[in-house]
Amino acid sequence: MEISTQPIKLAKSDAVSPHRTSRLFAIFLLACALPMVLLAGPMHSLLSLILHDDTYSHVPLIPAVSGALIWMDRERVFARVGRSWLLAGVLLSLGILSFWVSLSNLWVFGAANRPTFLMGGLVLAWAGAFAACFGADAIRKASFELLFLLFAIPIPEPLLSQLITALQTGSADAADAAYRLLGVPVLRDGYVFSLPGVSIRVAEECSGIRSTLALLITTVLAGHLWIRSKVGVLLLAVFVVPVAIVKNGLRIVTLSCLAAYVDPSWLQGRLHRYGGIPFFLLDLLMMGLAFRLVLWWERPRQAARRAVSC
Repeated sequence: MEISTQPIKLAKSDAVSPHRTSRLFAIFLLACALPMVLLAGPMHSLLSLILHDDTYSHVPLIPAVSGALIWMDRERVFARVGRSWLLAGVLLSLGILSFWVSLSNLWVFGAANRPTFLMGGLVLAWAGAFAACFGADAIRKASFELLFLLFAIPIPEPLLSQLITALQTGSADAADAAYRLLGVPVLRDGYVFSLPGVSIRVAEECSGIRSTLALLITTVLAGHLWIRSKVGVLLLAVFVVPVAIVKNGLRIVTLSCLAAYVDPSWLQGRLHRYGGIPFFLLDLLMMGLAFRLVLWWERPRQAARRAVSC
């Protein structure tokens, strides 16, 4: 048998040089900036909304995190680059459609959902530019980072209102259960709780939608970094909702009991206005326990896979 000593020639799409990679990155960044320049007016309105509304405060962080994750894993992601014009064309077409919807009064969405379609179009345009510059193999390897960009898209109406109502109801039920467990005398009428000398209402602002979304984003990111199985990450994401509801119920009970039995000013004090941070730490503590459970559940399965591979 004759063994050839001729060097193997890589396909043109597989050959990656530092100069070519730098050029592709420059083209990709210009392509990402182009829709923001062309839609400078709407983008300025979106930026103003992000700066003045806490609901959208996480939006600028998502692309930064996605970009950082891709950069940290750049040797694997960009090991083979090429072109995926069909996928790029589909994504860019959907992005243009989303931009058009955001700039018109199409259907029943109205102005309330313009940030959703505007940011959605931007994410689709970025993904299309990525496919055009780096190809399907890079898209596959960076699939988590690109899907993570979906967190930057504001939740549209009426889905947002439905989620707020569900969290509002769940928080009221959790608070009711905590009152009964602690033996606190309370009368409930829907979202209104009457304690000795104090009545409180679990308003939409008390639903915890912002902290729940922040917890979900943090959990998914941590799961991607440290949990090996997709099922484990999904389990962690499912844990977020009951954990957020329990925390929100405890916050309601804490504030109302302090107002009823210590001083009514607690309902307007610093714990009410700035208590999100310490209670979010409680969220993280409970999710840390869930994280440990998932790691414990995952350990024997990982050991079995290693044994099979050996």
